[in-house]
Amino acid sequence: MSILFTNAAVVTMDDQQPVLEKAYVSVQGGQIAAVSQTRPNGTYDRVFNCAGKVLMPGLVNAHTHLPMTLMRGFAGGHDLQDWLNNYIFPTEDKLDSRAVRAGTGLALAELIASGTTTVADMYYFCDDIIEEVAAAGVNANIARGTTCFAPCANPANYPPCQELAALAGRWNGHNNGQIKVDVSIHGEYTSFNAPELWKYLAKFAADHSLGMHVHVSETKSEHEECVSRHGMTPIQILDHYGVFDRGGLAAHCVWCNQGDYELMAKRGITAVHNPVSNLKLGSGVAGVPAMQKAGVNLALGTDGMSSNNSHDLFEEIKLTAILHKGVHHDPMAVTPWETLKMATVNGAKALGRKAGVVAPGYEADLILLDFDRPHLIPCHDVVENLVFAARGSDVVMNMARGKVIYENGRYFTLDLNRIKSEVSGYALTKLFG
Repeated sequence: MSILFTNAAVVTMDDQQPVLEKAYVSVQGGQIAAVSQTRPNGTYDRVFNCAGKVLMPGLVNAHTHLPMTLMRGFAGGHDLQDWLNNYIFPTEDKLDSRAVRAGTGLALAELIASGTTTVADMYYFCDDIIEEVAAAGVNANIARGTTCFAPCANPANYPPCQELAALAGRWNGHNNGQIKVDVSIHGEYTSFNAPELWKYLAKFAADHSLGMHVHVSETKSEHEECVSRHGMTPIQILDHYGVFDRGGLAAHCVWCNQGDYELMAKRGITAVHNPVSNLKLGSGVAGVPAMQKAGVNLALGTDGMSSNNSHDLFEEIKLTAILHKGVHHDPMAVTPWETLKMATVNGAKALGRKAGVVAPGYEADLILLDFDRPHLIPCHDVVENLVFAARGSDVVMNMARGKVIYENGRYFTLDLNRIKSEVSGYALTKLFG
């Protein structure tokens, strides 16, 4: 299908021409075909008049746990370890395929309506998650989170590793790359007795050209206990066993140090900043300006809804832009443009996708925001408004892979009523009685 966007304020995410006023963007199939301030020749199946609207790349949520949407608002007021061990893990033990599908569908509805076109998810029940994601039309890197609380002499026979191998064989590259399968070590602190597992998963990722997704240094206790055990930080000990030989996603990085930053830059590891979750759990504030200075690629994530409560990535964008200014007493600590790049082009790069930029040849993952809303008037600077004033509810169109999947409150790939019925009629009862 061919689509033309006309008369749009286009935030390209290209450093050379960041905003094009009254521009035209044409989409052919799943890719952007042309971007200019002159109408391209030809006829189109559909034309969007974008007067009063902003067109930009779809957002990339580089770290979340989709089914945990069922636990939104559950067990607040606890630090990470207490929260996980005494509330979250026992609740997750009650999950089944049907509940996971309901929670995933609910998460996707929220993500799509607020402008996300690509996610990186770490969980289990991955086949169920992938089927829901694939049908919804968004792009996803799906990782089977692996924990191991005892030594693991033969990782190839360990059930999560067998699940990973089957998952990669079934789904990696599905639908021309819509679905990518990543390898995941949940964290050093949930597998520190199993270094053989780390080596095995690192080799599996290398042998199958898969990405890597790990929780790293989320809390002070996690970080310091790892140093006490190994004489190295979490990212350093995992790197020692080859986990980050090919880069990867390091979620949180709140307590990483300068040596960690230098290692991350050297290895091409992306730090995924989750400011709302980190603050809600009292974990701390990641050293984003220092990571930027060290040359680390930075992306944004919401984490799961049990530790955030909102999948609206525009909240993460605003908080990232203001949090570090206050912490460092520097209004330029993280600029609006740098923050927007974290949510678009940087995240796409981290997930191995040619997206996040409005330019010919890039994936047609695009969103439209209505800038005729009171809180977006006046608009002296489009980027400034996007970062400090826009909300997910301002999104009026979501296009993933060249297909419109949401427009003006209407979903084209999800049955929201069915999802809500499954959540209330089955999943919540299954988990909470």
